[in-house]
Amino acid sequence: MKTLLTTTAIILGAVSAQAQTVGFSQIGSESGWRAAETTLTRQQAEERGIDLRFSDAQQRQENQIAAIRSFVAQGVDAILLAPVVATGWDSVLEEAAEAEIPVVLLDRRVDSSDDLYLTAVGSDLVHEGEVAGQWLADEVGDEECRIVELEGTTGSSPAIDRATGFRNAIEGHDNLEIVRSQTGDFTRTGGKEVMESFLQAESGNEICALYAHNDDMALGAIQAINEAGMNPGEDILIVSIDAVPDIFQAIANGDANATVELTPNMAGPAFDALEAYWESGTEPEKFIQTDSALYTQDDDPMAEYEARKDLGY
Repeated sequence: MKTLLTTTAIILGAVSAQAQTVGFSQIGSESGWRAAETTLTRQQAEERGIDLRFSDAQQRQENQIAAIRSFVAQGVDAILLAPVVATGWDSVLEEAAEAEIPVVLLDRRVDSSDDLYLTAVGSDLVHEGEVAGQWLADEVGDEECRIVELEGTTGSSPAIDRATGFRNAIEGHDNLEIVRSQTGDFTRTGGKEVMESFLQAESGNEICALYAHNDDMALGAIQAINEAGMNPGEDILIVSIDAVPDIFQAIANGDANATVELTPNMAGPAFDALEAYWESGTEPEKFIQTDSALYTQDDDPMAEYEARKDLGY
């Protein structure tokens, strides 16, 4: 056993001494946050001397599965995966495991055994929804509030968990009711189109608030609300998730009210975990959690915009 452990340590040490090659299967570019995550991942790889091989899945799981199989065939040292949906990964992750290539999940989880990946880096998605829901409950108080919800991509872990968290937070507040919920697929265009349909369907009924699973859908909805002759942020309260630069401009202008931060720097903790694993075989915790801060009009939104505007959003 001592001989085996010594041999393994020597092999890992030899690997860590070389330039590492890491495959990155990114969902696509459905949002400004996603673009920032890609930019920061590339920056982190360059700073660490890692050869990053990038694949844009264009929001299609079959493209991600093909990319992972290609990375396995190339014999990369690790794979970063931001999964477009939560299910359907077992076979391809087993292939990576059989090739002894560690996989790190970024910002989303999968419904597979955690033996099939090294770790997952991300926010507590349920907690994000809870923070958004608690803000709305506190803001509205005892007033009746009819809520519309812009969901993320159907079947994705953020859509599932952010919906769950929000409902957890408003449970027991009988004055808060979600009257319509539909996917905008995490895109600004989708958010605008679905919000237009909400406004038309609820014509004559007051919509008190919009909860969007990401900022880009909220920004699209703001455009729809403006075009309908209403005042977003005033006639309809708006709370969303991600904390991208444009939402801070909207908050500063009074067009949105609150956002919950999802940091786009998932790659930093991911590469830290991989480097420790390559160096000594140290396995990280199965989930590395990032923070979920709430920002409102009281938090100097223009300063937050300036701090984020050059991050690749």
